[in-house]
Amino acid sequence: MIERVSAAADAGQVTWLLAPNRALGRDDLRKVIGALTAAAMLTALVAAWQGNVFAPLFALLEVSCIAVAFACVRRAGGRRERITLDARSVRIESLPPHAAAVAFPSAWVRVCTREWGGHRHVLLAASGREREVGAFLGDEERMELSEELKTALIGVMQSSRGNK
Repeated sequence: MIERVSAAADAGQVTWLLAPNRALGRDDLRKVIGALTAAAMLTALVAAWQGNVFAPLFALLEVSCIAVAFACVRRAGGRRERITLDARSVRIESLPPHAAAVAFPSAWVRVCTREWGGHRHVLLAASGREREVGAFLGDEERMELSEELKTALIGVMQSSRGNK
């Protein structure tokens, strides 16, 4: 999900908030885990009734593993990035901060797309450094982000030249 923050646009600054798409909220996820638990336990009880006495034990183990897996996926989906572009710099921040924020001078930044692993990735590069942005986005969203960044960089550079 790419969200452009318009409040900062008046100050000659453009900000994007990038977040992965989430299909389920916390309550919906609990309902799904509850439904999976009910189905697994019902199946285990039928198997136990037919003589497999260990089925409920394995069902509890399975359900707990599935719940942990869903929790890990949900936590990984909480990653976000903020890209702030103004006449001086392009700043990339991870939210919550698990990596240091990176700033590039906007006059030297270029937007690159590279293909590896069967997917296209968007990189911001300047001064011999580069940083991937929007790694958690889908392919179409990454290409959309690439075009928006290119357009915004051109606009910022033209407006900064016009002010001089």
